[in-house]
Amino acid sequence: MIDTRLAPYGAFALRAALGIMFIAHAYLKIAVFTVPGFAGFLGQVGFPTALAWPIILAELIGGLAILLGFYGRAVSVVLLPILLGALLVHAPNGWVFNAPNGGWEYPAFLALAAIAHVLIGDGAFAVKPATLGLGSAAPLRPRVG
Repeated sequence: MIDTRLAPYGAFALRAALGIMFIAHAYLKIAVFTVPGFAGFLGQVGFPTALAWPIILAELIGGLAILLGFYGRAVSVVLLPILLGALLVHAPNGWVFNAPNGGWEYPAFLALAAIAHVLIGDGAFAVKPATLGLGSAAPLRPRVG
């Protein structure tokens, strides 16, 4: 069962962690790997190098939007291809992310966290929550009989 008193705060914690993670990864690509380094990596794994800036900006702006709860659910949907792309890149490296070239468990976890965010909602403290056209935000009720 869902604790309806605390669920909005749990959804906020998930949203905040996901948003901060996207911001941190955008910063990592700029400050540590550098944009040319990240572009080179994309080329090395078979993606167009021109995707470097769009990915970085999507992670940075999307992370801020998720963190603030500004259409966060919709942003999580939009960022899913980036997470799934990272999952595909890291899948051949094995499970653990500290494997050479990084494993796949972290991108998989983040993709599932984004999906959970979409399904659960933005939670408490959202600036502009998104309903994704799924109707009202009324809780689902189990069918009886």
